[in-house]
Amino acid sequence: MNITGMSVAVIGAGTMGIGIAQVAAAAGHQVKLFDIALPAAAHALELLGQRLRQRVEAGKADAHSTEALLGNIQLANSLNELANSGLVIEAVAEQLAIKQSLFRDLEAICSPSALFASNTSSLSITAIASALQHPQRMAGLHFFNPAPLMKLVEIVSGLETSATTLAALQALAQHWGKHSVHCRSTPGFIVNRVARPFYGETLRALEEQVADPATLDSVLRDAGGFAMGPLQLTDLIGQDINYAVTESVYHAFYQDGRYTPSLLQQELVAAGHLGRKSGRGFYRYGSDHPAPPPTFAAKESGELPRSITLHGDWSAMAEFAQLLAGNAGAIKHPGQTSPEAHIDDVTFMLTNGQAASQIAADIGAPVVLFDLSVNYQHAPVIAISSAVQNSAPQTAKVIRLLQSLGKRVIHLPDYPGLLVMRTVAMLSNEALDVVNKGVANAADTDNALRFGVNYPQGPLAWGEKLGWPHILATLENLQRYYAEPRYRPMPLLRCYAANYSGAKC
Repeated sequence: MNITGMSVAVIGAGTMGIGIAQVAAAAGHQVKLFDIALPAAAHALELLGQRLRQRVEAGKADAHSTEALLGNIQLANSLNELANSGLVIEAVAEQLAIKQSLFRDLEAICSPSALFASNTSSLSITAIASALQHPQRMAGLHFFNPAPLMKLVEIVSGLETSATTLAALQALAQHWGKHSVHCRSTPGFIVNRVARPFYGETLRALEEQVADPATLDSVLRDAGGFAMGPLQLTDLIGQDINYAVTESVYHAFYQDGRYTPSLLQQELVAAGHLGRKSGRGFYRYGSDHPAPPPTFAAKESGELPRSITLHGDWSAMAEFAQLLAGNAGAIKHPGQTSPEAHIDDVTFMLTNGQAASQIAADIGAPVVLFDLSVNYQHAPVIAISSAVQNSAPQTAKVIRLLQSLGKRVIHLPDYPGLLVMRTVAMLSNEALDVVNKGVANAADTDNALRFGVNYPQGPLAWGEKLGWPHILATLENLQRYYAEPRYRPMPLLRCYAANYSGAKC
């Protein structure tokens, strides 16, 4: 099959459709763009031309290649004009009956060798392909918005998708400069399934009044290393769209508690507070509504701790150990136990899903917990919580130390698992379930989250670095605290935490 010379048809001239058409045209394909509302397709192509020519005027694009790209896209007035297309990609409304009817019509029009692809983000590829006489020619080709910029494409196999179809689409994605991952057709595919906890855990923290939106977003963004905070991101995506995806995955998995939608987000949607597009979501938008700042701990001016002692295995957080050990008097006692520091009389340790107050009661000492960070050395923010048994000076000395290391400290209530730790634990757990059930392999699962939603690390790589026993302990403690199935560890996590190799699990 001549991938590079294949003519491509795109059906649906919305944001995704015109973006996919641009990607194909930029790769040199002759593209036919069709929309049932013919003026909509013409308007979309006109706007694309305006945007691309503005880039030329700004010196950000080459005039010749821009005009060549636009010249590769032609409008089609009917489905019959797509008869000679080697690949047809639909990006129409997310309604199964509409997509089935469309591909049924296309099968009667196009060549028997033509391939069909759906850009659906939520519908079953198997169900869409069931309308075809030859479902083996059908697969999912799920782009991420904006399609010309986002590197990831999820290539989704339905039950009947052939190996030939899969190989052709993988080669095509490579030709288009995309990073493709392969998965079976299951609800949410990879990204929209594994990413649910990224939104869900921050929404839960907001519902439980842990902190305001700006502070919660800062923890995930400035400590966790995510490109945007979850609440910022849902405002950008649209609260209605994000809520609908969560609800779809929740019902598709028979109301599994891991995917329970947020009542708070439901209220935003009901009120029409949809985010940026409506001017209000978790934040207000417009020149008269500046972005609110996070709430940081006040600057502590007391003396620095007299002694710092590091105990246990800090290899997963070596850069943080270096920062702490850089203080005068720091002493290391390496070992195989979980890492903790003794800052004078305060025990300072990574959250493991227990409340600081519970740990303090168990060990009979003041406790301050710190949250997970993508890079303790370079992250500007660190989140902590403290036991209610602590005296104010005991907690203050830890804050003073962290501030002396150049960190802005977010002092959260005694919230088990804090925010980044519980989020990463949930993401890793979900990713392991995807691998365990053969939806996708480990490399594709990690790459899907890195390239599809710009995570700083794949959830499996993050879990491996931190250590699966700590991920397991965090989830078991959260499950015990909430008494909910939401935090139940997946079987593969239990196996990995028992130090078996992946081949034995």
